[in-house]
Amino acid sequence: MEQPHKKPIKVTEGIQEYNNNYNGSPHRGAHYLSIKATEIYEGARKKAADFIGAKSSKEVIFTKNTTEGLNFLAYSYGVSRLKEGDEILLSIANHHSNIVPWQMVARRTGAKLVYLMCDKNGQITKEDIENKINKNTKIISISHVSNVFGVIHPIEYIVKKGRENQATIIIDGAQSVPHLETNVNELDADFLVLSGHKMLASMGVGVLYGKLDKLNELEPFLYGGDMIEYVDLYETSYGEIPYRFEAGTQNVEGALSLSIAIDYIQSIGIKKIEKIVKELLKHTLDKLKDKDFIEMHGGNDIDHRTGIVSFNVKDVHPHDVASILDNYNIAIRAGHHCAQPFMKYMGLSSSCRASFYFYNTFEDIDRFIEALEKVRGYVL
Repeated sequence: MEQPHKKPIKVTEGIQEYNNNYNGSPHRGAHYLSIKATEIYEGARKKAADFIGAKSSKEVIFTKNTTEGLNFLAYSYGVSRLKEGDEILLSIANHHSNIVPWQMVARRTGAKLVYLMCDKNGQITKEDIENKINKNTKIISISHVSNVFGVIHPIEYIVKKGRENQATIIIDGAQSVPHLETNVNELDADFLVLSGHKMLASMGVGVLYGKLDKLNELEPFLYGGDMIEYVDLYETSYGEIPYRFEAGTQNVEGALSLSIAIDYIQSIGIKKIEKIVKELLKHTLDKLKDKDFIEMHGGNDIDHRTGIVSFNVKDVHPHDVASILDNYNIAIRAGHHCAQPFMKYMGLSSSCRASFYFYNTFEDIDRFIEALEKVRGYVL
């Protein structure tokens, strides 16, 4: 479920203060506003780096969102390094943003797309991982948590098998970083991407983490101002990492919002957030398990799930369910959730999806279920 005012007041107040008092372009001038904007922007980079356990703030590149981070890697890494016969390993449960860019890479390079499949609950099996990762696997790009079922995939095992075969490993952390303690060094992934709006920050800001040696292999994705060292009529040298990957005026207020959101999350504690969400998930599954008009998806193993509940109401289209619940001020998502291959594989054309974060309560869940019980009365 999504509350209409789910950003902390500290985040919105911080954005307002920046726009009212410090609205300058970072790295661009000797005046106070530019210097202040640079301090805020680079402070946010350091905060994001520390939050995910990066060794250096140089390993953090600000993006618009997870989708931009994955497109960046597809263009700047995949296209230039793959050739015919190489394999790109994805999960059938990946979001479209972690499938479509790699389809482009496959078309341009002749590389082959290979998919990890799931069991009936949407979980990737170790057997399939062992069968699909081999010496031809050059890139593994996989969602840590499914955005449809909320299933936590065995990312540590996938990284282990990838390392044994010298594959480059990319983790889509859009659904996991806000919910699970994340340390990129312990994960040992080469890249990780995330979206700020999934973790209480503004829309339009995200992070692409990369190991320094891997970032040094990348060509810039965008070209223009602020990413250069020197420009001549026919040649240009680029700035240092991470600046060479951040062309143009940057989203300082977005970076600031992410920095404040991280402070807010850390003031609660990510372990506590994970515990709250698990309790909400268990409460929901316990309440719904005996409702014979509900078809649940994703299984009951809450140890390997986060706060997403995917379901269908029998004989009622998910779009109708979402519209009816909206009348009760309950916001859920309905449709294919930008995961059409996964939905088709699971035999679903669409589903309803309720999601929880630490600001939800047991009372929210009970109100949600009471409203669900009225849905069929509207349309049958």
